[in-house]
Order: sequence, then structure tokens, then C-alpha cells
Amino acid sequence: MDRESILIEAEELKNKLTDPKLRIYDATIMFAMALSPEEAAKMPTAHALYQAGHIPGAAFFDHDTFSDMESDYEYMLASDEILEAAIGEIGIGNQHEVVVYASNGILATATRAWWLLRYAGVQNIRVLNGGLAAWKAAGGEVEKGESFYPAASFKANFNPAMFASKEEVQAAIEDASVRVENTLPQDWYDREHIPSSLCLPLTAISPDWSVLVPDDQLREMMKGTGAPRRIITYCGGGIAATVNAMAYLLLGHKNVAVYDGSLYEWKGEGLPLDNHQ
Repeated sequence: MDRESILIEAEELKNKLTDPKLRIYDATIMFAMALSPEEAAKMPTAHALYQAGHIPGAAFFDHDTFSDMESDYEYMLASDEILEAAIGEIGIGNQHEVVVYASNGILATATRAWWLLRYAGVQNIRVLNGGLAAWKAAGGEVEKGESFYPAASFKANFNPAMFASKEEVQAAIEDASVRVENTLPQDWYDREHIPSSLCLPLTAISPDWSVLVPDDQLREMMKGTGAPRRIITYCGGGIAATVNAMAYLLLGHKNVAVYDGSLYEWKGEGLPLDNHQ
């Protein structure tokens, strides 16, 4: 894989907007972690943000639809059967070209959608680099309200190697050929991380959270990672980790996974943590 097969720039998307095979989704997730309860109460939902302005024709990608709602941990991947049905229901068929983007400037919410759709076998899919802000900066129009695509027939082709379980991560701790990588900020990593895991913060490869740095910068940052047999990225809940995982694929690594449960599950299951304090 390369940059052109993973990312799409706003100018190219503008030229594709009338393509009947194109499917565009706003995959925004809103995070209230750093807000006070009062601020969080005033924060719009991702769906409300989408309704207030989205790329013309784009539908809303509800991450809950693709998550295991019975899990103790948020945004855990739904079963394969649910995923296959849900992908068709939102209008994606095997013949479609798909673009996902974030409207709140957080690339990771779009890359999470990209990762799970790729896992299910959606092959022709890209992330809008820079999200809605890049679209507007390129002179793209926005529309309000709601758009939907008609349901389509989708036949899944799952790639289980794209997601890692806590059991695999536990085994990887003792396996020097596997790189387990924390993608959270360095100070968060220093406070707590999975034993033997290393840190490459998401903010290093996407400093403004919305745009992936150029390939040469990515290579420079990632050249010190060596040549592991497998790379497993993790974060708090399996969302930010998809940015680093996607970047490794972009640079030619093939055996890359996201630890879906990440620290929410790891800590919730009482598994050991290290710190550098």
C-alpha cells in the first residue's frame, strides 16, 4: 500500500463528487475526556455536528453500529455477522469507492472507520487527509441536514490479522520479534503502559491531529522501529492506534494490527502495567 491508496486529498475528492459509485461518510466521534461536566453537557454530538454541515451527499457513519454494544468496553468491534450486514445497510457494496472523513479535526476517528471497513474487506477506501477543514479550505461546499445511501449488497472478506486480542498482546510481551506500540502522548505513556511496549505518539505523525505528515517525515520517525515480524498498536480505546497502524501500512509494513481493547480493556481486566516515573 502507499499514500495514494490510503489517503485522498480534498482537490481530488472535489473532482469525484458526482461519481455514482462514490460513497462518502462522516465518521466523527466527539471526545469529552478533557472537558468539565458542564462543558461536556454543552458539546454537540457527532451526529449533530454532521447535520450542521457535511460534504454534499455524505452520510453519517455511526461507530456504535459497528461496535459490540454488549461489551464492557466502548467501541469494541462487533461480530463479523453484524459488521457484514451493517456495511451493506449503510450503502456500501463491493463495487463502491469509499471515502471517510472527520468533521472535528480528529483524523483518528476516520482512520478507525477505515481500519474496520478494511478488516471487513472493503478494498477501495481512503481517508480524506485534513477532514472537513481541508475540504472547506479547498473551496468545497457543505450541506446541512441528513443524507443516506440506499442499502447495498456487501460480501465480506475478513482479515483477522488486522486486530489483536489481549491474549495476543500478552504473548507479544515476551516476543522480541513483535513491536507493541503505544500511540498516546509521551507523558501518558510514562504514567502507565503495557509492559515492554514502546511509544510513538500519534501527535508525532499527525501534529495537528487532522493531517498525516509527508512520507519522508514518517520514514524518518519510524526508521528506529527496526524490522519487527509484527506490529501491534494500542491507545486508550482502539481509536488513536489506527493512525499509527495505517501509517505503517502506508510505509510498506504488511503485518500490522490494532489492539482493539487497548488500555480500557487491559486495565479493566486487571492486567499488569509499567510506568517510567
